[in-house]
Amino acid sequence: MPVLRLALLALLVSFPARAAEVTVFAAASLKTALDEIAAAWQAETGHSATLSYGGSPALAKQIIAAAPVDVFLSASPEWMDAVEQEGLIRDGTREDLLGNRLVLVAHGDKAPLALDGATDLTVLLDGGKLSMAMVDSVPAGQYGRDALTSLGLWDSVKGSVAQSENVRAALQLVALGEAPLGIVYASDALAEPAVSLIAVFPEDSHRRIIYPAAVIADSMSPVAEVFLTYLSSPEARKVFKAQGFLPPGGP
Repeated sequence: MPVLRLALLALLVSFPARAAEVTVFAAASLKTALDEIAAAWQAETGHSATLSYGGSPALAKQIIAAAPVDVFLSASPEWMDAVEQEGLIRDGTREDLLGNRLVLVAHGDKAPLALDGATDLTVLLDGGKLSMAMVDSVPAGQYGRDALTSLGLWDSVKGSVAQSENVRAALQLVALGEAPLGIVYASDALAEPAVSLIAVFPEDSHRRIIYPAAVIADSMSPVAEVFLTYLSSPEARKVFKAQGFLPPGGP
């Protein structure tokens, strides 16, 4: 964490003479943890964060189209790369913030199972849908498709996939019982009591899950970098860990 950003954080926390606001675009899977962290940050500093959640591709495209935003938290490096390639990231602010695990969830209280190439998901689905985020663009959906392909299971279930615009929407289909199974992040499974985490995908079945974060180049918020720095603080890290997130380098 740059020394200058740490000094800025200390200065603004010590002298919150005027409350400021930061607008944050964040991947939908961050909602439960980030809501809690933003509330704690406001209580501590007097500053506030306006949080907008969605699929990383949709958020990135809005930023490229000049949506007014100060900080972007993506669920994959690729969509942060897309924003950076347009020259829209403030130099020196991009960092890998978090990691996660990819999991299989079921509606209700279900027993764990072994997940490998011998798993017959069609039997488990029993004619129902496999809920996933959009497999061609949304990171959770892309990771899920890659994992199923790696395990040799994609061809058997691709016709049964119900795709949603983001991972939290995919989670809700399972929580509501509209799909018996879904592929989401471990943090999503912990946030929803109406689902059971029944299996974790092998780490080598998909790309490592990384959440990069950065300040947008034309941000006018005086606390944009302060908020980004706070996300790496011990207080924020404690919340992220409790919600199932990993450090960016893994466990």
